[in-house]
Amino acid sequence: MFGQTTTPTPPPTDRGLEDLDAAALAYAARIEGLPPERRQEARDDLVRFALPFAGRLARRYRGRGEPLEDLEQVARLGLVNAVDRYDPERGSFTAYAAITIVGEIKRHFRDRTWGVHVPRRLRDLILEVGQATAALTSELSRAPSVAELAARLETPEEEILAALESAAGYSPASLNAPVGGESSAEFGDLVGESDTALESVDDRVTVSGLLHRLPWRERRILAMRFYGNQTQAEIAARFGISQMHVSRLLSRALTWLRQAMLADTPPPWQNGAAEAEPAKAKISVKQNGDRVVVEVGGEVDRDGADQLRRAMLEAVTGQPREVVVDLVGAGGFDAGGIAALMAGRDAAARTGVPLRLTRVQPAVRRSLAAAGLPSAD
Repeated sequence: MFGQTTTPTPPPTDRGLEDLDAAALAYAARIEGLPPERRQEARDDLVRFALPFAGRLARRYRGRGEPLEDLEQVARLGLVNAVDRYDPERGSFTAYAAITIVGEIKRHFRDRTWGVHVPRRLRDLILEVGQATAALTSELSRAPSVAELAARLETPEEEILAALESAAGYSPASLNAPVGGESSAEFGDLVGESDTALESVDDRVTVSGLLHRLPWRERRILAMRFYGNQTQAEIAARFGISQMHVSRLLSRALTWLRQAMLADTPPPWQNGAAEAEPAKAKISVKQNGDRVVVEVGGEVDRDGADQLRRAMLEAVTGQPREVVVDLVGAGGFDAGGIAALMAGRDAAARTGVPLRLTRVQPAVRRSLAAAGLPSAD
């Protein structure tokens, strides 16, 4: 019997099914008392002998949208499970194997072949609707209506409609499929996309209205900076003001816009008055005995930074006992002004002259601290 396991068996006959039961009984008797490695050999012999039986069951389900090779693989998996779980005391191996193999095939159709997730209850109803449709079409010589299907299956019409719609999810159309005709368009081209900017529409409309409440100069500066992508230096040259003043105007306008966005009633823009141009940098060097005092006033921007750097280098070059940088009148420093202070500090360190910053305004102190320039009151 086992000598025939390596060659295909002929089409099934009643005698063939009886031989399968006999082979299973012989397998059960054969493995008694055998070590595990010998049991594996007997198991493989029975599986090979029953492979044609599993193939016949798989061919019953061909033509349902799945390749026959996949169905045969699923059927063989069910056969292996049937052999591993076989108990001669529970009856015919043929019946048990058929139930196990068919169950695996149906499970494959249920879990692996649907293009979208459909509840199992609905999938079962889809099968019933298909069978009822075929029967009613034969009886009525036409396609049945939803009401007739509902009456035959004793199911509400809403569930029949849901089953008919869900049946399309078994094999959904590809988005890359052509629309048809001579057009090169695909179905995916007809599907809309989520508009990520839709959520910002309210904010855009609100900001647009608030911008008209700003003075003309502030509106123009905002437009040049955020829509024209111009630098603060370019904007300053256009308006004839300092770069630091542009920075202040931008900061003030943006702060007001943020507050107005969060308030039910927008706050007034300082009665529409424009901010005055900040004082230009004023730098002087005074000799006080063996100590040099560098007094700094106004806003130190890029233009004032060069003047400050020269003044500090001049103060350090004379080798005084101490250099004091008095910042009581300094209203602000831009990056160039901070760099000038750091250049003076480095020059003092190289020459061994003590240098300290004194009487620093709170707003300036934060900038100095961020740059690593300690100050003394």
